[in-house]
Amino acid sequence: MSKPVILITGALTGIGRATALAFAREGARLVVSGRQDAAGQALLAELQALDAEALFIRADVRRDDEVRDLVDQTVAHFGRLDVAVNNAGTEGQRGAITEQTVDSYAAIFETNVLGVLLSMKHELRVMQAQGSGSVINVSSILGHVAAPGTSVYTASKHAVEGLTKAAALEAAAYGARVNAVAPGPVETGMLNRFTGNDENKAGLLSAVPLKRAATPDEIAQTIVFLGSNKAPFLTGQSIVVDGGYSAT
Repeated sequence: MSKPVILITGALTGIGRATALAFAREGARLVVSGRQDAAGQALLAELQALDAEALFIRADVRRDDEVRDLVDQTVAHFGRLDVAVNNAGTEGQRGAITEQTVDSYAAIFETNVLGVLLSMKHELRVMQAQGSGSVINVSSILGHVAAPGTSVYTASKHAVEGLTKAAALEAAAYGARVNAVAPGPVETGMLNRFTGNDENKAGLLSAVPLKRAATPDEIAQTIVFLGSNKAPFLTGQSIVVDGGYSAT
C-alpha cells in the first residue's frame, strides 16, 4: 500500500511527535492524537508542510468512549487503519515503594496500561475486519529490567509487554501484527523529569555503552520499520533500543 493510514496516540511531544514526522516523510496518511489542542494544531501544520494528509483528533486514552471515537473517526475519514502506534504514557511519581499511594499507582496505570488496552481493543477491532494491520506499543527498557525508585512505572511497562504478547497471539489469527518498542533513555522532557537534575541524568547515561541518550527520531525509525511491509513476519516481539544498556 503506497499511502498507509497511521494512528498515533501521545503524538504531540517526544517519541510520538518524531514518529508522526517520520511517517509523514514516508508519505503516510496520519491521524495524530493527544490532549492539548494548541500542540495538536501546531503538529498538524508541520505535517501538512511535509505534504502529508493528516488530522488531529483530541482524545484521552483513559476513556473508552474517546478511544472508540478516535478509531472510528480515523476509519470514517481514511477508510481503513493500517498502523497504530500507542505512545501515550506518563512517568508518574518516582520514589520508593513505601512512598507510593493509590493515587500515584492509578495515575500511571490508567494511562500506561489501561490506555494501551483500550487502544488495542478498538484498533484491533478494525484490523480484524480488514484482515491486516500492525500495532506498535511504546514500552521501555524498564519493561525488561528494573531500577530503584521506579517500581510503579516499571510495573506498568511490564504490563505493556505482557499485553503486547497476548494481543499478538490473538491478532495472528486474523493477519494483524502486534509488537512493542522498548527504548532506553531518550532525549525528551520525560527523561529530564524522570532524572530530576543534570547529575542524575549524567549518572544514568554513563551506564549506557554508547554514553548518550537516543534521539526521539532514532526510536521513531524503529517504529516505522515495525509498521512497514519490511517486517511482515515479526509479531509478539519487544524490540529493545537502548544503546547497549541491556547487554551489560
